[in-house]
Amino acid sequence: MTLASGQSRRLTSDASIETAPSFSPDGSQIVFESDRSGSQQLYIMSANGGAAKRISFGDGRYGTPVWSPRGDMIAFTKQSKGRFHIGVMRTDGSEERLLTASFLDEGPTWSPNGRVIMFTRETQGVTGKANLYSVDISGRNLKPVPTASGGSDPAWSPLGK
Repeated sequence: MTLASGQSRRLTSDASIETAPSFSPDGSQIVFESDRSGSQQLYIMSANGGAAKRISFGDGRYGTPVWSPRGDMIAFTKQSKGRFHIGVMRTDGSEERLLTASFLDEGPTWSPNGRVIMFTRETQGVTGKANLYSVDISGRNLKPVPTASGGSDPAWSPLGK
């Protein structure tokens, strides 16, 4: 949708569920999740529409893709073998790395410098309380982000000037 004009244009026409779009930093491409292949996977297409290319091929279901600020990676949530993971991959789907594994990790968001990912984690047996965590893109330095009463759906502010 163009906000200035209010004009919207449909980019996909599959009968599948296609959600969670994220623009590349230069605005030329979109990554999104779709079940068009029979399971929830990640696809990239031109921001102008056209054919979509599947980029996720591992076991499990992929969702909530987010393009990195540098444009070289995509963070995602993966559900596999009863666990949830936060992972990253190159924009062509190569070099997939799972950074976390838990009862429920979801909703990655990139730091402005593209080196850290924050996400929501729920602990098994603790009903209704989610907390924020961060992890660097190497999968090290997994840390809780202190908040007064838990939290979910984190978002980073832009870098200060």
